[in-house]
Formats: sequence, C-alpha cells, structure tokens
Amino acid sequence: MLPNIDYRELPRALQHMLERGRSTPVQALPRRSFLKLTGTLGLAVGIFPHLAAAQSTDAGEAPTALKPTEQPSAFVQIAPNGEVMVTINRLEFGQGVQTALPMILAEELDADWNLVRSQLGTNDMAYVDPLFGMHLTGGSNTIKNSFTQYRELGARVRAMLLAAAADRWNVDVSALRTEAGVVLAPDGRKLGYGVLSEAAMALPVPQKIALKDPKDFRIIGQPTQRLDAQAKSSGQQSFGIDFKLPGQLTAVVARPPVFGAKTASLDDSAARSVKGVKAVLRVPLDRGAEGVAVVADGYWQASQGRDALKVEWDTSAVEKVDSEKQLAQFREIANRPGPRQFDADMAPLETAPLSLEAEFVFPYLAHAAMEPLNCTVRLSDDRAEIWMGSQSAGLDAGVAANVLGLKPEQVVVNVQTSGGGFGRRFSSSSDTAMEACQVAKAARAAGLNAPVRMLWSREDDMRGGYYRPTHLHRARIGFDKEGNVLAWDHTIVGQSILTGTVFEKFQVKDGIDAATTEGMRTPIRFPCA
Repeated sequence: MLPNIDYRELPRALQHMLERGRSTPVQALPRRSFLKLTGTLGLAVGIFPHLAAAQSTDAGEAPTALKPTEQPSAFVQIAPNGEVMVTINRLEFGQGVQTALPMILAEELDADWNLVRSQLGTNDMAYVDPLFGMHLTGGSNTIKNSFTQYRELGARVRAMLLAAAADRWNVDVSALRTEAGVVLAPDGRKLGYGVLSEAAMALPVPQKIALKDPKDFRIIGQPTQRLDAQAKSSGQQSFGIDFKLPGQLTAVVARPPVFGAKTASLDDSAARSVKGVKAVLRVPLDRGAEGVAVVADGYWQASQGRDALKVEWDTSAVEKVDSEKQLAQFREIANRPGPRQFDADMAPLETAPLSLEAEFVFPYLAHAAMEPLNCTVRLSDDRAEIWMGSQSAGLDAGVAANVLGLKPEQVVVNVQTSGGGFGRRFSSSSDTAMEACQVAKAARAAGLNAPVRMLWSREDDMRGGYYRPTHLHRARIGFDKEGNVLAWDHTIVGQSILTGTVFEKFQVKDGIDAATTEGMRTPIRFPCA
C-alpha cells in the first residue's frame, strides 16, 4: 500500500504512474522467496522545484481533443522532394531510438524508407513520454511507451495525405491506397507525398484511425541500417560537445573536492593573464556548493586558465566520509532488524540441510560516458536557449528557468545526440543545466553578451560528477538435499537514489527505495529451470 499523497504536488503523468502503482497489489513472496531491506541511508540529491509547473497541461482541455503528443505537425515534416523528417521524443545516446521510432512511424505512413530522416526534439510538451507525461529517456521505456503513439502519428499523416489526394482528384478516399511514399488511384494516377504534404497538413487531424495488421508490416521487423550509422562511422555525427554558435565562448569550472564545499580564498591573477581568458567568475553549484568558472575563447585557453587558479576550499560544513568506516556502518546496519519488502517464514533457514551465505559489496561507480558532459546556453533579456544531451529536457528547462528567473515556457532545450549517458544525463537536480546557466548568467552580468558552452573534462567527470551509490547485499539461502530453495533472506543496505526528489513520495516507503531494490523485488519462483 502506497502512502497518501497530495496529488496536486505532482505532474499529471506522475499522478497516472501512481494510480497504476496503487492498482497493482504487492504480492507477498512464498516462504522460499523473500526480500528484506534493513536500512537505507538517505542521500538527498536535489528536488524538482518547477517540474509540476513545467509539465502541467490545460486541465480544461476537452476530453476528445488530441493531446500534444498526438499532433502530427510536431513529429512529421514532409519536404517537396518527398523526404520525411521524423522528430524523436527521446535522447539518442547510442541505443538506437533515432532509427527505431522513425521505423514505427514510417510503417504506418507507408513512407519510402530511403527518404526517411530523423531529428531530436525539445522540451516542448509534444515530446513528453505519452505514459509518464514527462520528458524522459530511461528504463528501456521508449518503444514500450511510444510504439502505439508513433504508429498512430504515422497513420494520421497517411490519412491526411489520402484526403488531400482525394480532394485534388475529386474521388472517394476509399478508392485510394498508398505505397512507399506515393498515393495511388485505381486508374493509375499517382502523387508523391512531397506534392501533397502542404495541403495534407492543412487538413483537420483525424482522431480515429485504423492501424495495420502486423502481418502487413514491411519495415518493422526487417533488417534495417541505422539512420545515424553512416554519420557515426565516418566521424561526421555531431554531438552536443560539437555544437557551436557564432561568437561562442567556452567555460570550464573548478569544482570543490567534495559536494557542498565553498570557496575559502581565490587568487585568479595568473588565470586572468592567460591569453584568451575573458573572465573568472565565482558561481553557485549543485548542492549549495560554490565553484570558479573560467570563461575563454576556447576550451584550451579556459582549461589553462583554470589550471592557473589558486583556490582554497572550505569543507568545514561538509560531512567527512571514509570508505572503510562507511562499509563498517553498512555491515552494522545489516545486522539490525529493518523494514521488509516482503514478509515470509524464515524458520526453514535454521533447519535447512544445506545453506549458503554470501556478501556482495558494490562500490561507487562512475557513469563514464564516452562524451563528457556539456551544455551550451544563449541568453537574452526574456529568453534562454540551451543545447545539451538531456534525458529529461522538461526537467532541465524548469531548473534552468529557476536559475535564470524566467518562466519555463521562456526556456527552450534543444536535445543533442550524446555519446552515452547511462543515466548521468538525467539528474534530479539537473546539475549540468543548472551549472551552465549559472555560468552564462554570471558571464552576462560581467558584460560578456555571448553564448557560453560549459564543458566538463573526463577528469572533471571522475572527480566531480554523480556516481552510482555504493550498496551492500547480504544473502542467506537454505536448500533441501535436492537443491530446492526452502528460504531466502536478502538484506540490502545503501544510499537512496530517490530521497529528496519528487519521486520520493511514492517510490520510497518505510526506508525502502524502489530504485535501489528493483533487481530483487520481483518474486522469484522456484525451482528455476
């Protein structure tokens, strides 16, 4: 049973997630399968201060109106030459959605696959996950949640193209068919999608459409070259790190050695003397920390300027953590009684003919994406435009708006192809966007009216980025003489991922963080084949 929640505090989609969770009872494990969590050390990783505002939709919208996620104009543009540009509602960072989603749409559109192209979207509400209602790339949810969405988008555009052709030829639309980017009439006449696109997209969008029988698929399920394969294999693919605007400056940040530390003293005279350095700025960072940004003509000048800084850090208010002491604390917590995810009879453990006890320690691990973190910001008086690889563009836009004193709708996040991420490009505090906006804001206040790209080095990511938290697992398993499991007692101790975020209200209960236990909370049925 999930705790009571004030639904007004959550975006509509998160409310939907909660309703789905409440309708699915947690099934108690049989006595042979059991999961216990003895403790979770809270690690506040920030909050979503403007998520509800950024992600909300018009509550007065007519129930029959198409949602932004169902509007073809946001997802499909057909050029006069027949090229079909499909906009992706996710981040492409190697998993292949920039090909998979166009395949799904092109299937129902009956497009010529050779003329299909793709691009990434923005923080526009059209590009939220249709199930979760927020911009999100993660959890292997893209195809699962957007398969029907992209099929329907393609089918709607196809219906509009058929209607446009029927109007032009003055024939009944039911007499027409489509094939590989062309509308065909019974008498042999044909019109390419490019010729019809302008008239088609001006027509009303049909709400009800018929989808193909999967047996008629000709694109889905067939061997297909990825749309980005040639660019990536030839070195021509542009990533966020490659994005460049006229007059753009580059910033690197000297970050404290621990989260939350402040600048005690700063001597920046040598840094300011480096050729190409435009400014040295103290800037607020994630978790209340303070850093020093060096803004220069390019990355080399900025990094040389940062190396020349003489900074002393104040860590007096920051907890001092020792790995050995932390592990000892985890082991001590593991010995205490704690909240149980599933309750079961553990008596067979004491009498089992055979038993196994094991401890597993998972250390802090860096995400270490191939492309280091980066974010480019262009500011004006009432608008901000951001280019970055983002797994949650709406969240990043909301945090950016908060930093810059803007409304969420005044911030546009242009999602850029990324070289990996593994979750690092989705942070509950949007630390990358937040820091980049703090730097751009400070640079503008210092008179530098130019776009600013904040760029992390690989070393920055290793020293100052979020790590996957450390966890301790302890298992006690009892077997009979045939090897059948009689009882399984499993203890997990670790740092919470979701505590301090909007997800805490319905994903953390009685000290159990669902994100840290997801690999163990599904009941296991024995015997296993």
